[in-house]
Amino acid sequence: MSPAGADALAVGFDAGVVAADLAVGAVDVGFARPRQAAVTLVTFAAVAVLVAAGAALAYRWYFRTEIPEGVTWLLGVSVVALYLNTTSLGSVAVGDNPALLAPESVFFNLVSLGVAAVTAPVGRYAGDRLAVDVFALSGAKQLDGELSGIVRAVGRFTAVTLPSVDEIRDMDTYDPVSADKKAELAETTLLFPRKLSETELRERLIARLKDEYGVGYVDVDLGPDGTVEYFAVGSRAAGLGPTLAPGSAAVAVAADPPNNATVGDTVQLWRDDPEPERVATGELRGVAGDAVTVALDESDAERLTDEGGYRLVTLPAEPQADREFASLLRNADETMASVTVAAGSELDGSTVGEVGAVVAAVRPAGGSVEPIPPRAYVFGAGDLVYLVGRPGAIRRFETAAAVGGAGDTDDGGADPDGTQRS
Repeated sequence: MSPAGADALAVGFDAGVVAADLAVGAVDVGFARPRQAAVTLVTFAAVAVLVAAGAALAYRWYFRTEIPEGVTWLLGVSVVALYLNTTSLGSVAVGDNPALLAPESVFFNLVSLGVAAVTAPVGRYAGDRLAVDVFALSGAKQLDGELSGIVRAVGRFTAVTLPSVDEIRDMDTYDPVSADKKAELAETTLLFPRKLSETELRERLIARLKDEYGVGYVDVDLGPDGTVEYFAVGSRAAGLGPTLAPGSAAVAVAADPPNNATVGDTVQLWRDDPEPERVATGELRGVAGDAVTVALDESDAERLTDEGGYRLVTLPAEPQADREFASLLRNADETMASVTVAAGSELDGSTVGEVGAVVAAVRPAGGSVEPIPPRAYVFGAGDLVYLVGRPGAIRRFETAAAVGGAGDTDDGGADPDGTQRS
């Protein structure tokens, strides 16, 4: 070997020894050298904070929600554990035998992991707040975090923050929303253009809650600055039950429906054994192979049996106005309610034209029902008023119809005495 090659080999060997010494030093750092231990622990804390903050920011950007606390804790501890394991394996690979299991080394490693576990939540909070503010200023449409005061002041939007779970009410007219859905809505911040009027802001908020969160119905009152003053939600009625008239039932039977039979047709159920006999007449609600669902009177439903099958005969019939109205009402934002006007209430002595809901009919105390009363009709004590309108308008009507009512209220939407909803 030439002298130059020997010198290069010697230099390489010396460099390997130096690297091994550094690796061993990294592993052997302990509290015997307080200054070096403090610097190392501060470095570990800073790395854990940076990793947790980066993960929180990326998670907020991709999922539009806050990262779980356990994830950032695991990332902060993992990065420190990875460094300690890497340096230990490096020292073993070069042939050294550091005192990895010495009590002072084990204690220092445990303290390092503990520092990472404690500081990782700090990075999670800082990264998430930074992400919320940055995305808000960049024009994000939806956020689930609290904006800082500076961002609220310079933002070009109106931030609407929904109330907590305990303040989200149920709409008495509709089926209640699940607890999980309320938890998903609670304290969510939605962003809207600043130039929207109060009415436009309310309509945009309701539309987004229905489209993005799958809420069927929303009743909300907003202040001029977008503050939520009243918030209630309801789910759309599903299934056949809400569409059945009183005294009727829906029954599934084995039958052979005509090819041209469709949902809503009036059909007759016939039995062939022992001889042709008409059993009942009802309305076809669903077809699945040889099984059909028919809505019919309860008395006719009791005559049906599960022995044998039936033949269905479709009858010509005009569309039923009540079914069409019920179908339209289920898909609309309006609902129906009946309210009794109390003596001495705000509505006692007022006219139909002064209320915000559509008055479909009025039944005076001791009188007959008057459909679609004129705008000049004066409400009296004991009048039973049938309304069609949005939940907010009906809620205000109920409050005004009660004794001591004064317009809108924040009593949770509880019905006053004499109020019935459909």
